Amino acid sequence: MIMSRSQSVLLVGEGNFSFSAALCHFSPEVSVTATCLQPQEEAMRQEGSFNNTQSIKDSGGRVIFEVDCTKLEECASLRGHVFDCVVFNFPHCGRKSGVKKNRQLLKDFFLSCTQVLAENGEVHVSLCNGQGGTPADQPRRERHNSWQVVAMAAEANLILSDVRPFESEKYQAYKCTGYRSQDKGFHLENALLHVFTRSVPFSCPRVLKVEETVEEETIQYSIPAELSDYMFRGFLTSDSVHPVKLVQDFILERLREKWPVAMVTETLPLLLTTKQLQLCCSDIDPTLVYLIHACQKEMSTEACSNTTEELKDQDSLSAKPAKNVMNCKGVEAMRSLCSSDVDLEEETALYILRPSLSTQIEVAKKAEWTNREEEMENKYMKGIEAENNGNWKTNLLGISGLVFQNIPVNHWGLPAFHELLLTGLLPKKYEPLKVLEQSLGHLLAPYGISIVTKQEGLHLTAQPMGLIGKVLPSSTSDVSLLNVTVTLNLDLLAVLMFSIPDWRLLWSPDPRFSQQFVLRPTPGTPFTTYSLFPELYSFDISFWTGSASENQKFHTLVREASCGTVEHIKLIDKFSHPDLSQTSYCYRLIYHSHTHALSHSQALQFHKRLETLLSSSLNFIIR
Repeated sequence: MIMSRSQSVLLVGEGNFSFSAALCHFSPEVSVTATCLQPQEEAMRQEGSFNNTQSIKDSGGRVIFEVDCTKLEECASLRGHVFDCVVFNFPHCGRKSGVKKNRQLLKDFFLSCTQVLAENGEVHVSLCNGQGGTPADQPRRERHNSWQVVAMAAEANLILSDVRPFESEKYQAYKCTGYRSQDKGFHLENALLHVFTRSVPFSCPRVLKVEETVEEETIQYSIPAELSDYMFRGFLTSDSVHPVKLVQDFILERLREKWPVAMVTETLPLLLTTKQLQLCCSDIDPTLVYLIHACQKEMSTEACSNTTEELKDQDSLSAKPAKNVMNCKGVEAMRSLCSSDVDLEEETALYILRPSLSTQIEVAKKAEWTNREEEMENKYMKGIEAENNGNWKTNLLGISGLVFQNIPVNHWGLPAFHELLLTGLLPKKYEPLKVLEQSLGHLLAPYGISIVTKQEGLHLTAQPMGLIGKVLPSSTSDVSLLNVTVTLNLDLLAVLMFSIPDWRLLWSPDPRFSQQFVLRPTPGTPFTTYSLFPELYSFDISFWTGSASENQKFHTLVREASCGTVEHIKLIDKFSHPDLSQTSYCYRLIYHSHTHALSHSQALQFHKRLETLLSSSLNFIIR
């Protein structure tokens, strides 16, 4: 029952100390500190208490009386001690106290025990069946009638990492007693042990400064705050074991069985010019891109050092952090700008965070083919026979990296993801589109991915996220060749192929996520979640606005204010005032996190921050 690596265990709320004594007998290597709320004289009246406490002491453990488990930091005997495991078996306020008082007891206990808990320690709470309010309880109570143990633990930044049966048979000497050691004990049948661990803290979004060269011009600009957690994470570097990289390697390995694939490793800019977008990304909706203004040139050069030193290694196709801080044109230049009210043809000074790698692949393709043509010419001049009978263009050229889409918040709306793009001129006589359909279908069908034929080409789809990728053919000047482009969303593929419950886990800084991929598991190996049954919180927000084009900015501010914890937004009411040219909107926001301990108070804090940002940045009038 107790974690195997525990060296020291604190037990609170003990009754007759029978569990602590049984633990000392069952795990003699563990250092036990057993405490109870009652004074020693009162506690010793319980049957077996004297013998149990003596057994604990004989085993080298300690027994402390009059310890309030909601104020552990005030206990003089515990000061200076930290424990690998804190155990609270069957907490209860006593008598007909009701669920609210018992929730408060749990909340106060969790907040207190973190003061004496080791950094990687565990908190064990045993509850009768139904009390916890999680899906592990069978039957499960209605939420309002449960103790909401996960929500109470989240208030102390703890997450539920495991639930298992309370194995009372392991501790045969254990005799469960009721509140304050009353004779009437708790029902142990189907009781559950809940194991909690610390969550990583939330990090505040911040504006990042980046410098890169776009069409031979050095540009310094700001990454929108809501995208800061997605930048410079290094998921696609050569030594990465991130699931996104594992999926890419898996797909490329299988495709190389049919065609040679050459991956571009050159660092290419995150920014595109509006002209590049229009020429190479004609299928991209211009209202769903992140528009960026370059920063002004007259800048101070001191303030950026703290920001850039903290940035992590970049992806293979990412920009580099700026060396100097730039004072951008006002606050709005430091946030994402929406394109719904911007004419891209007129705004030639604007740049765009790349929504696709199409532009980069075209540049890389021209460079690759130029090198190949020179190589072929040299071989021809030297009388060397060309490889592949001269059909050097049958190779696939690949590129992968981070792309961005300024889309509304929804459960499967990824504002940033890793795209794998492959392209090549393939002989028509080999029916490359059919071969690709068969290859990808065989490769991805086991993970619930279907291939649907559309007029433009092939669509790769899966439920519930929708579109995963495309295979797009196009004609060329050479009628014997077919230009084929494959684009895949590596993030969604990783979610499917490793059974990850939420795409946001891919960006989690928690080492418990990355540790599961250190040994490079093959796709199909299910991910084991370390945060079970996270709570959902619903908050409504209403405001007046005079512009209907501010909807996209609303969604970007939701992402920023909530640290990405809002997974769904629903418009539940809209009213246009006939005289004031104002429209009132009421939205319902669902806060939910698989990556952090999200408590009701934390979600409420995020919601209040959103109200402040909407007022200060967009001049919305909060109702």
